[in-house]
Amino acid sequence: MTLTSTTPELVAPRPRGGIVQGINDSLVMAKRNLIRMSRIPEMVIFGLIQPIMFVVLFSYVFGGSMMIGGSTSAADYRNFLMAGIFAQTVTFATAGAGAGIADDMHKGLIDRFRSLPMARGAVLTGRTLADLVQTALTMVVLAIVALLVGWRIHEGVPKALAGFLLLLLLGYAFSWIGALIGLSVRTPEAATSGGLIWLFPVTFISNAFVPTENMASWLQPIAEWNPFSATVQACRELFGNPGVSPSDAWPMQHPVWASLLWSVVIIVVFRTLAVRKYRSATA
Repeated sequence: MTLTSTTPELVAPRPRGGIVQGINDSLVMAKRNLIRMSRIPEMVIFGLIQPIMFVVLFSYVFGGSMMIGGSTSAADYRNFLMAGIFAQTVTFATAGAGAGIADDMHKGLIDRFRSLPMARGAVLTGRTLADLVQTALTMVVLAIVALLVGWRIHEGVPKALAGFLLLLLLGYAFSWIGALIGLSVRTPEAATSGGLIWLFPVTFISNAFVPTENMASWLQPIAEWNPFSATVQACRELFGNPGVSPSDAWPMQHPVWASLLWSVVIIVVFRTLAVRKYRSATA
């Protein structure tokens, strides 16, 4: 008579389903990332210094050299500029999102999360939500600095708040691009570099810092159909800031709707790709 012993096979717990459970898991992960950010205050400080430097440099170095609507007033340029600086700030946060996810991958934390019975997309959603909160805090500080250098809103507080919500929505959309980049590289350093390379042409081939009519003719349509340009133009209208006559391009004629549409499309496409990449990268 022989005795055979069997050892139970270890199986990773299956993630719990349901929309409500997925939301709860995402909020837990967002809380984890916010606590982590609070324990590294230099991350927040350095994130504030860069946009403040852009405000000061562009306002006082280029302010008297730019012609906006036939005027070379430095004050007019500061009001024209701020929507672009706000938009640049929320999109540059993308690099931080990618670096954070790449760091978790590099340290093996993602594998630990996989062993938990949680929604697969919760890790990425929690990270992007935490970055959204940090970006919102940065925007508050940046708006105060902008007011100190002479920026003003002229269409009332409700419309101004709508403009800031459009900015945060664009930043959240771009953070999913950063998440995909973070999952696609091996180190946080590579994620930071990869997250910035594509952002420079997106932000500078736009109406953020100069009117598109001053660009080369072949470059103007690219700038006018840039999602970044649509959000900047929408914010200028909602803030009541001076600008130039918009072109006949649909996004420039209907910038608020164009900004909403672009942001939603980017979220849907890149969240799908990022979650799929997450599953394959940790399988």
